[in-house]
Amino acid sequence: MTRLAYISADLGVPVFGRKGCSIHVQEVLRSLTRQDVRVDLFTTSCEGELSPGLEAVRLHSLPRPPKCDRTAREQAELAGNTNLRRELDLAAPFDFVYERYSLWSFAGMEFARDSRAPGLLEVNSPLIEEQAEYRVLVDRISAERVAERTFGGATALIAVSDEVAAYLERFPATRGKVHVVPNAVDPDRFPEGVRPALPVEPGVFTVGFVGTLKAWHGLSFLIEAFALLHTRQPRTRLLIVGDGPELERLVAEVAVRGLANATHFTGSVPSGSVAGLLAAMDAAVAPYPNLPQFYFSPLKVYEYMAGGLSVVASRIGQLEKLIEPNVNGLLVPPGDAPALAAALERLCIDPELRQRLGRAGRATVLGKHTWDKVAQRIFQIAGIERAHEPDKRSFTH
Repeated sequence: MTRLAYISADLGVPVFGRKGCSIHVQEVLRSLTRQDVRVDLFTTSCEGELSPGLEAVRLHSLPRPPKCDRTAREQAELAGNTNLRRELDLAAPFDFVYERYSLWSFAGMEFARDSRAPGLLEVNSPLIEEQAEYRVLVDRISAERVAERTFGGATALIAVSDEVAAYLERFPATRGKVHVVPNAVDPDRFPEGVRPALPVEPGVFTVGFVGTLKAWHGLSFLIEAFALLHTRQPRTRLLIVGDGPELERLVAEVAVRGLANATHFTGSVPSGSVAGLLAAMDAAVAPYPNLPQFYFSPLKVYEYMAGGLSVVASRIGQLEKLIEPNVNGLLVPPGDAPALAAALERLCIDPELRQRLGRAGRATVLGKHTWDKVAQRIFQIAGIERAHEPDKRSFTH
């Protein structure tokens, strides 16, 4: 049996949590275990209950740095490479190493290189720029050195979007090693005929959003667009699934606009509840603003489409490739609330269009974007020959 070391050393990625990054880790782990692989998980963030489907994963819990000021914390995270390397040496040998890139971790890729095993580094965002702009980064020089060291040690780098790939190719050590592998869905989580998790009132058109409530997800544009829609089509409601730093402000904005009775915030929900909540929607949105650095591979959109929903998304980044307008979804200019409202009204008054787009969207992701296909691509990039073919499941489009 192939042995794989999976590393997630980012303190902000609780591997058994409910955040989008957490779901991403869980889905990759599940897809790898389905390939007859023994997975050892090395992580600093393993709080919470073990996620279903990961019972066979062997967990190595790494020490978390103590609570301290930002400067000391960055140094403590750097020092954590010693613990990671020791744990990898004790658990060796591995056929290959797969790591979710984090700001201060380099021991995993260097262990792979020293072991002469393939080392794959998954990069989901330009972390240095993201940390500096949205959080706090004290020692940028050291973070850049860690990036160069980690990128240089990796056999290959997996970027979730073309935009992340372009960022990576700015580093000389990555030339010729970058592969784009977008996000995906697990069809088992989104079967047809799921019962809605909330009451569905006949004749009411429900607009939905799923995700962490952060400024760059464009929720203010969504609420503005919904206000316009609700004025023209009163039998509409807004369902916002998720939690985050913007929640209090969004609740207040909904109240000021007089939309409180037409809007429902669920708060944080487990991943197993998402399919039922999608079934309570008629259309789902990804209302991204016009971000100058849009590098996402939006997991929510793949899940909307797997759920058979008609999708309205901003015409930006990877979404322009995933969604073909009027075929498997609708695209609108980013940050354009009137355009978003018009697209939603079009779906509101045309149920046949909703159904057609939903069917085509589901066929798109189940045919091309499943986590099992991602796992196959990972093995291909690693150069690992598989003795067993992955599960040949058949899914209804």
